Amino acid sequence: MKEYPRPVSRLIEELKSLPGIGTKSAQRIAFYILRSGHEEAHHLAQAIIDVKERINTCSVCNNVTEQDPCIYCTNPDRNPRLVCVVEEPPNVVAIEKTHEYHGQYHVLMGCLSPLQGIGPNQLKIAGLLQRVENDDVEEVILATNPNVEGEATAIYLSKLIKPLGVKVTRIAVGIPVGSELDYADEITMGKALEGRHEY
Repeated sequence: MKEYPRPVSRLIEELKSLPGIGTKSAQRIAFYILRSGHEEAHHLAQAIIDVKERINTCSVCNNVTEQDPCIYCTNPDRNPRLVCVVEEPPNVVAIEKTHEYHGQYHVLMGCLSPLQGIGPNQLKIAGLLQRVENDDVEEVILATNPNVEGEATAIYLSKLIKPLGVKVTRIAVGIPVGSELDYADEITMGKALEGRHEY
């Protein structure tokens, strides 16, 4: 059986190296790019180059940014005494969409996952502790994902931060709006009951 021409095979292999892209998806994307016009392909290639050349991580919070420090760390309208800890940069965008949070952020760039070889030294924890100790932080909100790794990360951080005399809170988790109680698993239901508030 004949193989694809070398440039097509190389593109498929490169696409397969992306997270969540298997062989079939890589082939579909490769042939979409092949069918698209030169201009569209150049726009895609240029967007990838721009991201690699112009985007860095903020020296304060580790979020992705074009300027350093980032817009959240330099905005005078944001409360520097309130720091929300998230796992990845997309989590910042998710929180910002609520228009409810006006503090600063700290991006860990992952979560504790011993099975994947990710321990405390692989995360941006040292910078968080330095901020808590030096920047008059009053509250740290742990907004890691509500899964096993996220919970382990939150517990670990809480044990490091509480002795520094700073209030540590965890985002509430529970039943999503619009869903029905009988579809909730026991852990989600338990978390919803734990996170209840006066109404």
